[in-house]
Order: sequence, then C-alpha cells, then structure tokens
Amino acid sequence: MSEKFHNSVEHRASDSTTDSETCIIKEEREGGVATWMTVVGSILVYYCSMGVLNSFGFFHNYYSHDFLKNTPTSVIAFIRTLQIALTNSLAAVSGALCDYYGIRFGLRIGAGSGTAVGLLAMSFAQAGRFWQVFLVQGLLMGFAAAFGAQPALTVVGQHFQQQREVAMGFVTAGSALGGIKFPLIFERLLSILGFQWMLRVAALKVAVLYSISLAISTSKPIGKNQPRNCGSLIEFRGFLDLRYAVLCIRGFFAQLGQWIPLYYIKMYTNAAYPGNNVSEYFLSMMNGCRILGAGGLLGDRIGRLNLLWPMVMFTGCIYIFIWQLINSLAVTVLFACLYGFGTGNFTALLPSIVEQITPDENLGTRVGAFYSVVAVVRLVGTPIGSALITSDDTKEGYWWLIVFSCTTITIASLFMLGSRLLHDKNLRKKW
Repeated sequence: MSEKFHNSVEHRASDSTTDSETCIIKEEREGGVATWMTVVGSILVYYCSMGVLNSFGFFHNYYSHDFLKNTPTSVIAFIRTLQIALTNSLAAVSGALCDYYGIRFGLRIGAGSGTAVGLLAMSFAQAGRFWQVFLVQGLLMGFAAAFGAQPALTVVGQHFQQQREVAMGFVTAGSALGGIKFPLIFERLLSILGFQWMLRVAALKVAVLYSISLAISTSKPIGKNQPRNCGSLIEFRGFLDLRYAVLCIRGFFAQLGQWIPLYYIKMYTNAAYPGNNVSEYFLSMMNGCRILGAGGLLGDRIGRLNLLWPMVMFTGCIYIFIWQLINSLAVTVLFACLYGFGTGNFTALLPSIVEQITPDENLGTRVGAFYSVVAVVRLVGTPIGSALITSDDTKEGYWWLIVFSCTTITIASLFMLGSRLLHDKNLRKKW
C-alpha cells in the first residue's frame, strides 16, 4: 500500500514537472525580447524586399512613359511577373535552408546579392535597354526576395504558435508599409535627384535596414544533426494531406486574379477618368489598407480559416459590384481601399494557415513547397490579364479583365470554404 502510494506521488510529481517544463518552453517560444526582436527584423526584411517589389507600379508607369517608352506595356509587366514567380518558386529551397541553417543564411544572400545590389545595378542601366532592366530587376531582385522574405516569414513561425497569426500579421504589414513608403520616396527623389541617384539612395536605405535585421534576428535551426541532401530541401509530401492540397488549389486560382488591380488600376483610372490627379496615389492607398487587414487579432480569435474564406469571397464581389458596375472616380478610390484591406487578410492569413497544419520541423519546406507550386500561375496570370484588355483608352476595354479577376477569386473562395469543411463541418467552431 505504501509502495503504491509512493509510486502514485512520484507519477504525479513527474506529470507536474513535465507540465511545468512544457509551460516554460511555451512561454520561451511565445515571448521574450529576442523573439519580438526577430519579428522586428522580419518586418524590416519584408519592408525592403516585398516593399520594393510592391512598388513596381511606379516603375511600370515610368518605364512606359520614359525609360522604356518603346517597349510594350505587356512586356514591361513581365518584369514584375518574373519577380513574384521567382520569389514563390524558390520559396521551398529558401525555407528549407532556413530550417537547417537559420535565418542568417538566407538574409545574407538577400542582403549580399539582393535588393540593395539590384537597385544599385539598376542605376547603371541604359535607357531603352529592356534586357538590362529585365535581368537586374526581374531576375536578380526576384531571386533575392525569395532568399530574404521566405526565411523571414519561416523564422517567425519557429518562434510562435498561439500568437502566430498576430506575429505574421505584423511581418506582412511590413510589406504593405514598404509599398506605401517606397513609391512616395521614388516619386520625390525622381524629381529632385533623377532616376540614377534615386535608385542609389534607395539601395543605401535597403542595405542599412538589412544590416539592422541581421543584427537583431535569431532563429532555431533544427537540422544541424540531420543528414542533408538536395532532396531534403524540396519536400512535397504535404500534398498527401487533402487539406493542404485543397489550400494549394485555392491559392492557384487566387493568384490568377488577386494581384491584377495592383498592376492595372492606375491605367484603368487614367482611361476611365482622363486628367485625374488621384491615380498616382493608388499604390500607397492599397498598401496602406493592407496594413488594416494584416493585424491577425481577429484571425486568432475566431479562427484563421473562418475569417479567410469569407474575406476572399468579399474581395471577389467588390471586383464586379464596385469596380465595374459603378461609374465614379470616388467609388474607384473606395474599391482600391477595400481591395487593399481584403488582400491584406489574404497575405497575412494564408501562410499561417499552412503552418497551422504543418509539423514544426517542416515549416520552411512545407510553406516553401506550397508557394513553389502556386508560383507557376504567376507566370501566366498577368499576361492573361493583359491579353483581355481590348482597349487601353476606354473604361469598357477593361471589362473582360475585371470579369476574369472576379471569376478566379470567387472560385478560390469556394475551394477555401471546402478546405474549412475538411477541418470541421461545424462552421461555428474555431479553425
């Protein structure tokens, strides 16, 4: 009897010790100065890398009217297409490298051969030489963004679980903040310093912010004692999980139409309302409203999937019911703001949902594999949109472009609803 009592006490003491250790580990994972400094570092990376990429509307306008004025606008748009395609397609490799080696490996590539070097190299490009701009801004800067942005997002997932959506919301907000600031900086410096020195000043800013990020970021590499080979860097076994596969199909359709307004809203507004002085601020408006949609607090409270699928459907509805059917400049401004809000939720919630159904040791590879597959559609989405524009000079010429965007986003929202039902058929349950 005494022995049984002694064993019972020991067992409860052991459980208590285990629970205490679990709580300590959880607290260390969820908070602390080093953890939140890493979030700040990831915000800076997203501000620089994705912020510059999200400013392509400024470059597209400048190239089509000045620097590359003899190059068709659809060809110029392919620079941005290549940037995003590379950023997504290399996500699997860069995420896996972050899993194995930590954050500094990816960030050093991003800083050493990345956005700052690309901006500097761009300042020496010659007017009218499309191939120079394509190689530097499309190829080099797209490659750099992949090895900066994806590890920055992966490392936040390593540090958080309960508050992951909030932390990732902050990081993706860095992308939107960069999308606000960089176009304004470019516009101001272009008129004061000219195109070449504008790029050099921006390169210096990016280099400084990347250096700060390297100094304050930490990570938890898990592959030091594991065998490594090329196959371990690209891992697609996650597609055996039906929930993961349906999310990928949803991402495929969403990417076809999600970013079309970011490319064409300025051209559309200038065609529909000639002489307006508002369209040049659309990029900043959209990116500013993306911050409002990237907070993550509501997603953590009611469930990330519970919030995401109706937000995607909402985005599809505003395409057709606000952008196309109402003929008003003020309503077009409203559409730009609502679109930015909806897109902010999309970019903030989707990676955290993928990580929610992914083992911690495979965070980088699974998130990277997801975006690598989705990246394929980025190569065709923008060219399809451009081909659907029947006239650059009239509002009616953009009708099929808007219908295409609305249709793909609506299909994506239905697949997202399907993904939610795979988790639990009770839509009131937090997921």
